[in-house]
Amino acid sequence: MYSGRPSGEESLHQDFEALSVSKCLMRNVSQKLRKKNQRSVGDEDDGVRGIALRCLTLYGRGGGCKVGADTCDDFGDTSNRRRSSASDEGKGYRPICGTEESGVDCFSYGVREKFWKKHNRKDFELEESIRNSRMHIFLPDDILEMCLVRLPLTSLMTARLVCKKWKHLTTTTRFLQMRQEGSHQTPWLFHFGAVKDGYCSGEIHALDVSLNQWHSIDAEILKGRFMFSVASVQDDIYVVGGCSSLNNFGRVDRSSFKTHKGVMLFSPLTKSWRKVAPMKHARSMPILGVSEVTSDFSTSQSYQSRQDRRIPRSRVGGVSEVYEDPHRLSLRRQHRHSADDNESLVLPNRKSYKFMKQKSDHSSMKGCRRFVLVAVGGLGSWDEPLDSGEIYDSVSRKWTEIQGFPVDFGIACSGVVCNGMFYVYSETDKLAGYDIERGFWIGIQTTPFPPRVHEYYPKLVSCNGRLFMLSVFWCEGDGQIGRRNKAVRKVWELDLMHLNWTEVSVHPDAPMDWNAAFVSDGNMIFGIEMFKIFGQVLDFFTVCDVSDTGMKWSHISRNHVTRELDASSCLTKSMAVLHL
Repeated sequence: MYSGRPSGEESLHQDFEALSVSKCLMRNVSQKLRKKNQRSVGDEDDGVRGIALRCLTLYGRGGGCKVGADTCDDFGDTSNRRRSSASDEGKGYRPICGTEESGVDCFSYGVREKFWKKHNRKDFELEESIRNSRMHIFLPDDILEMCLVRLPLTSLMTARLVCKKWKHLTTTTRFLQMRQEGSHQTPWLFHFGAVKDGYCSGEIHALDVSLNQWHSIDAEILKGRFMFSVASVQDDIYVVGGCSSLNNFGRVDRSSFKTHKGVMLFSPLTKSWRKVAPMKHARSMPILGVSEVTSDFSTSQSYQSRQDRRIPRSRVGGVSEVYEDPHRLSLRRQHRHSADDNESLVLPNRKSYKFMKQKSDHSSMKGCRRFVLVAVGGLGSWDEPLDSGEIYDSVSRKWTEIQGFPVDFGIACSGVVCNGMFYVYSETDKLAGYDIERGFWIGIQTTPFPPRVHEYYPKLVSCNGRLFMLSVFWCEGDGQIGRRNKAVRKVWELDLMHLNWTEVSVHPDAPMDWNAAFVSDGNMIFGIEMFKIFGQVLDFFTVCDVSDTGMKWSHISRNHVTRELDASSCLTKSMAVLHL
């Protein structure tokens, strides 16, 4: 008798149909996983990472399997997949039989991919941390410092972006001192005072001389300030004084302006700015000089009372007139405590002084270098010429007034420190020297110059104990055919023993810029000339090696900085050189 209940084989067949799924659905899932994961051997990768995606339990939290699927080894093989339509989900399926394998995948659509990404990210972070820890194990901090300290400045700035550890190592005091004392530094020129569209942009242009590459540094703190002076001290640049417009902020407007006495310090290695103690008096375009002093240097001994600041002292003629008064001499000796200081009160004669470098005990200077910054002259708050000066000590971090210029010296136009003496040249062709250690001015009489072009003020530079001056002179044609009178910028050297000027070189370019700037670094003299011609502002950067017997000039850059600058940049420009 026929029974309505299915037989054992038919019942097993129905159970397999209940666990099966459409082959079309599995084909779509397989293709999406293969495209997104792009893995041809996913099972092997999962085994390596320790993630067994197909070895999970068949039961979820709520009990029972969520989705049934084919999980054979050849996941992408279509021969083991059952063909059916997506619309046949409610219909019966053919049983899995024969050599076909049956399996169950407990991942619904997209869960497998999310699960793999989650665990893969964790493994990637773990592997990266292991690699970093191994790198730090095999490269201690001192080894990393030795490697990073040898990088050029541009590469060093890029290395700081690698990780926080490298950034911290390259900004420590120890690292900066190692780089300063090492031999891996190259000269850099910094150009200040850029004016664009009538506004002081505050942008700084830096030239890597060794690679001949220009870099632009945005300095928000300098926006709106002009007519300031700069000086380099080790790895830093001091920005001293300057002006800013009151009516039109940011513009170069001298109709209504404010003169500043503030001083700022710029560190190119760290790209940081900080304010230092302001000067006693507001100044624009002061004459600056930097000198290294001994550890026992005191700025108090360089300060002179206003009553005897205008006492003249002459370099020629033996003893100065001030020492003819025994009362003043005794008063000065009361403030001296050492025998060396007592001997320095008597000014030696012409032959014995020599203007040579003074001997000093540097035994106490080990590990600590002390510098002073001297600021003299410039224009005051009412645009009046100043004859006063002050000195800044890097240790005490204070400004102290110093003795004023000698009588009838005139307006200072240039100055430089050479062998502990701050030489200043005036517009009236007078030369004076300020003894930084002893604290007084000396008028220096030298051999007269040939007639110079008075519209071009002379510029003093110092290279390894040698004093040079660049000035513009007329070159006569001597009546020869084809030769005309022309202006030529010449380089003169002062013999510090006999006080004679000697012509040593001629600048190749025509002196088109009356406000040309020149700075020195070691045996090198760097110059910048900017001028407007035919409606365009041009610039020329030149260099001269004074150690060479020929002392020939060469161009290192042309018409790069002034592409977008105004003609007023020729007046407001200033330049500094650093070894970075």
